[in-house]
Amino acid sequence: MSLRLQARRLACERDDRWLFHDLDLEIHAGEILRVEGPNGSGKTTLLKILSGQLADYRGELFWQGEPLRRVRRDFLANLLYLGHAPGVKAALTPLENLAWYQALAGETGDEAGRLDALEAVGLVGFEDLPAGQLSAGQQRRVALARLELTPRPLWVLDEPFTAIDRQGVAALEARLEAHTRRGGSVLVTTHHALRPSATLRSLQLGEGGAGGTR
Repeated sequence: MSLRLQARRLACERDDRWLFHDLDLEIHAGEILRVEGPNGSGKTTLLKILSGQLADYRGELFWQGEPLRRVRRDFLANLLYLGHAPGVKAALTPLENLAWYQALAGETGDEAGRLDALEAVGLVGFEDLPAGQLSAGQQRRVALARLELTPRPLWVLDEPFTAIDRQGVAALEARLEAHTRRGGSVLVTTHHALRPSATLRSLQLGEGGAGGTR
């Protein structure tokens, strides 16, 4: 499997406490890396560092073997990040939210593609309602529709299973597995027990701020 994202001797301190230190990790094409650990262990912070959103850390990041600082534009063009919050604008409809996401990313797209993405996450019939009228689970599905709409090889997902029902969980699991079968990579935090597979590895954060993979 080809190497995508790599971190060497990564360390981050918050409020005079090390969240993690001397952390090495690698994310390859065709695999899922699940970040585990108790609340406060730095899972979200780690994902934000690895997705280029935070610069307050020690260590070095590499994208496809090159220092990320040198190839940042290429890295961002290959990244899709979904945060812990859905990031949905309540006054906009699901269709308008997806169009807004695409405009922010500098992507071209059409309404037919956005409708297909909403159909894939089970939101047919809700596409023209203001997102503020949708349930928490439906708002999460609007965000998850970006996985269908935006073809990026690296997905960084912070608690993507939050608020979705059993059917939505099964559909998202299948979507992650399909992405890795196509050579995609997934970095994810979740309290949901992902199905064991040959492509799933885990990174444990916690005791003493150190991290370890298995």
